[in-house]
Amino acid sequence: MEKFLIIRFSSIGDIVLTTPVIRCLRKKYPDAEIHFLTKHAYKNILVQNPYINKVHTLDDSFELMLHELKTEAYDYIIDLHHNLRTLRIKRFLKKVPSSSFNKLNIEKFILTNFKINTLPAKHIVDRYMETVASLGVVNDGLGLDYFIPEMDEIKSDDLPVSHVHGYVGIVIGAALATKKLPLHKLKDLCAAINHPIVLLGGKEDYEDGKAIAALDDIKIYNACGKFNLNESASLVKSAKLIITHDTGLMHIAAALQKPVISIWGNTVPAFGMYPYYGSNSRQQYDVVEINKLWCRPCSKIGYKKCPRGHFKCMEKIAVNDIVNLMWNRIGK
Repeated sequence: MEKFLIIRFSSIGDIVLTTPVIRCLRKKYPDAEIHFLTKHAYKNILVQNPYINKVHTLDDSFELMLHELKTEAYDYIIDLHHNLRTLRIKRFLKKVPSSSFNKLNIEKFILTNFKINTLPAKHIVDRYMETVASLGVVNDGLGLDYFIPEMDEIKSDDLPVSHVHGYVGIVIGAALATKKLPLHKLKDLCAAINHPIVLLGGKEDYEDGKAIAALDDIKIYNACGKFNLNESASLVKSAKLIITHDTGLMHIAAALQKPVISIWGNTVPAFGMYPYYGSNSRQQYDVVEINKLWCRPCSKIGYKKCPRGHFKCMEKIAVNDIVNLMWNRIGK
């Protein structure tokens, strides 16, 4: 019986994007043991996945983790993170064959610094799948997976009465400030939407959510920081549509087959991280971005503030364009 170790340490979206590899590997090797190594903070994304036998976590002691992995006697390592730490793991487990994800860092450097796109026109999921092609694993076209524990499913009484019959979810946060609309634009967006809204985000987004909800506390419900990740995913699942920045919840929304309007600032879909539904899905998404802006993309990740000081990639986005796309998706 084969025994595989898949490695992806972070973050939410990147881990969700590995799920087709997990599922398709299971389909090819139904009797195999499939283990996944990630950071402890992201364990709950994976523990409900029925295709995984065991989740290992990167905790305080790297050395202890190495020895624990060695006792597992893996037949193959699938490295979907590919950094110095994963190199150290593979060297420690030196007799175990492996394949590693090509992060295309040179191509990303060329795009962010010289604005020349040499990246393949291919989603990162399809590039992840190339990592397991030598094992005979093929993409089944079923998109991403996200499994919500029953105890984290949102009940109707968890929401205001005004939102029970339907709402639009708006993800107001992002890992870094240059990946999200400034607060005044988010306020303008919510003011322009004549429909119940649930604001989604973490504890760090609560104060912004509170300020936005103050515009109309009947129409707008601030869920930021009030629910754990799986509960937030359940809110996404129940939404009519998700409006989001380039975030982990964008990928969770795609995994749950929700229509998505994705808003892009300093990063670009050309990096291969746009919503992914799979070739067998009819679901669609929209991209809102400012094209032909000379300084964009300025980073493959993001910054705490615009390095040029003007933040045109977000300031120039027209709120009405987002609202019109929303009505086109859900109907008036």
